Amino acid sequence: MRVVEAFRAAYGASPQTVWRAPGRVNLIGEHTDYNDGFVLPFAVPWGVTAAITPRPDGTIRLLSLQSPDGEPVTMTDRDQSKGWTRYVVGVLAMLGDRVAGADIAIDGDVPQGAGLSSSAALEVAVASALNELHDLGLSPMEIALLSQKAENDFVGMPCGIMDQAASALSQEGHALFLDCRSLGSRNIPFDLAAHGLSLLIIDTQVHHEHAGGEYAKRRAECESAARKLGVPALRDVTDLAGALDRLQGDERKRTMHVVTENHRVEALIGLLRAGAVTEIGALLNASHLSLRDQYEVSSPELDLAVEAAIRGGARGARMTGGGFGGSAIALVPEERLDSVRESVAGAYAERGFQAPRFLNATPAKGAHRVA
Repeated sequence: MRVVEAFRAAYGASPQTVWRAPGRVNLIGEHTDYNDGFVLPFAVPWGVTAAITPRPDGTIRLLSLQSPDGEPVTMTDRDQSKGWTRYVVGVLAMLGDRVAGADIAIDGDVPQGAGLSSSAALEVAVASALNELHDLGLSPMEIALLSQKAENDFVGMPCGIMDQAASALSQEGHALFLDCRSLGSRNIPFDLAAHGLSLLIIDTQVHHEHAGGEYAKRRAECESAARKLGVPALRDVTDLAGALDRLQGDERKRTMHVVTENHRVEALIGLLRAGAVTEIGALLNASHLSLRDQYEVSSPELDLAVEAAIRGGARGARMTGGGFGGSAIALVPEERLDSVRESVAGAYAERGFQAPRFLNATPAKGAHRVA
């Protein structure tokens, strides 16, 4: 294994454990997680592998196989961390005195900038390995919560729980239904191949950087709307028409999206349970329009990907992830895959956009030990 060889070369011994955690794509339920709502992500085949040996002296040595110089970074103080190392050091910081230092090598194959949550994969892989090495007894959900706390409190990105939960709890061949308030979850069978379908990820190659910016602004707008409506979170709005009468401007639009998106998640799960996988496309389309018009987190590249995919024969499509770039997903009959790719690529060329990248996603296994 490449990461094990790199660990040996850098640190002179084999790692004590190696864990892999996947990225995720969200089928539906966007920007609902930090509103205590419902989400339906699934783990993707790409992820992050972490090889780790603990150290008693508090020193942290980090090596990434994706780093240009290929040299380990050594830290004796967690405040020295910067860039990608903050996600790893954040996990160590959240574990406090239970963990001293560590030698760590990281290898990742999550497509960067595609909105597939490489950061959550990195956090969950490291947290899972440390959980085993230090016999901490953390459940997969506790690992997800610790990883989220690292990203919120140490990195400074106010993300919800969805990405880390999908990375930690997903099962192969399933989508993960997660109630972001109760943290109750269950895996819902999502067998695309049995229905002659593929889920095509269309990576716009527009890299999104929304930490502390537009993402945080949307979250604040939702929290303000909930306060004005006298509810703990927008998930608790039961009379949407009445709520919209009491709100104005952006807060009104954000509320409309969150409430209707929660309904779409529940409707899509109902279709999956009924075996009507081919019928979920209309809900994907509706989700995209809401994200574009009510939540205002789409982009010209995402909109064009969705429109061109549907023209090319997709049963439904929408942007996925935080927005402002990243990826769209399209539910495509297998015999229409080439047509959809050609339609999107042609539309991008016509508009002078950078050529998109296409990935076929199959629901994969959550965090697991690999060596």
